[in-house]
Amino acid sequence: MKTFDYDVLIIGGGLAGGSLALALAGSPLKVAVVESRTESERQTAPAGARALALARGTARILETLGVWAAVEPKATPIRDIHVSDRGHFGKTRLSAEREGVAALGYVVTARDVEDAVADALHSGTVELIQPARLIGLRAGPDSVHVSLKRGEETLMLSARLVVGADGSDSTVRRLLEIPQIVREYGQTALVFEVATELDHRNVAYERFTSSGPLAVLPLGRRRCSVVWTLVPSQAEELRALSEAEFLARFQEAFGYWLGALGPVGPRQTFPLKLIRAGRMADDRVVLIGNAMHQLHPVAGQGFNLGLRDAAQLAERLIVKQGFGEDIGDPAFLHSYADARQRDLRNTVAFTDSLIRIFSSDFLPLALIRNIGLFALDCLPPAKHLLARHAMGLAERLPRFH
Repeated sequence: MKTFDYDVLIIGGGLAGGSLALALAGSPLKVAVVESRTESERQTAPAGARALALARGTARILETLGVWAAVEPKATPIRDIHVSDRGHFGKTRLSAEREGVAALGYVVTARDVEDAVADALHSGTVELIQPARLIGLRAGPDSVHVSLKRGEETLMLSARLVVGADGSDSTVRRLLEIPQIVREYGQTALVFEVATELDHRNVAYERFTSSGPLAVLPLGRRRCSVVWTLVPSQAEELRALSEAEFLARFQEAFGYWLGALGPVGPRQTFPLKLIRAGRMADDRVVLIGNAMHQLHPVAGQGFNLGLRDAAQLAERLIVKQGFGEDIGDPAFLHSYADARQRDLRNTVAFTDSLIRIFSSDFLPLALIRNIGLFALDCLPPAKHLLARHAMGLAERLPRFH
């Protein structure tokens, strides 16, 4: 019987890869995580300051992983979602109380979740190979041969399955020459935090403007995280304004739902694209999280989708191992990839429809969407379905423990 260094080798120890490792930690599978950054580099990376909108289903998965207790005290619950169309009459509101839950979701910084996942990994049974970077990948009939660089040292490892969880610039994807399907939205996200005069009362605002969606998410006391979607020239113009001029423009776009706004934190811009890998599974390799897909932030579904990738893969791997079967079997991996396509298609369709419908001032379309928002507000069953989608409960939650 052939032996391998690992059953599962996860390339990337961020949120998706780290969560997968935690989900597999209690199983008989021998698991290792390869992470290119040191802990100090991770803790000081600018991306850690970004706000994540965690769906209720995501919080339940993090609870199963044993990290929610560390995240929850730092998370701000979303108890209501207020959707409006600037300059038009259409509005609707989703309510946690109406859904019979404590919160529809939560807002937390990425670093708070990363810290909880990293602490659990360092105190668990999963082996961490850190810092090390992937330099080679070759799949054979019964294993994948992996080359790593750790300082001046070259490591040669083998695994029955390699998981690419190494983010949007995935080395795994590049080495396998998996193409990307890219859709340019022609929009830029302007991201910042802002103080508010009034208490946000745990309300998340999704306000649609002619340039694109404007999301204002509660993050701490009288503080909100903002993702403002704009055409690129507008975004750069606004980023360069003085704080007083910028606040005046932002207040005009958002309104006075939270009273006078300001001061504003650092403003960052990001071009918006829908990016999908041409395939999710290859010979004994599978992609998850941002290595597989990157979404428009309008519905805040990117991390939630990636975590569901990890949770569903863990569930299937544990079952496969339990039957004593090959966890790197191509048919098994393609079955997993096919199963994830429904969730990916539905999430992308939901996100794209919001962008198409609400990023236009074409009068007939504006009339139709506002009638739709008004009707939605009057139809409890329709609001319930939308709320379940927002809570990440439209799909069955995986069970891996």
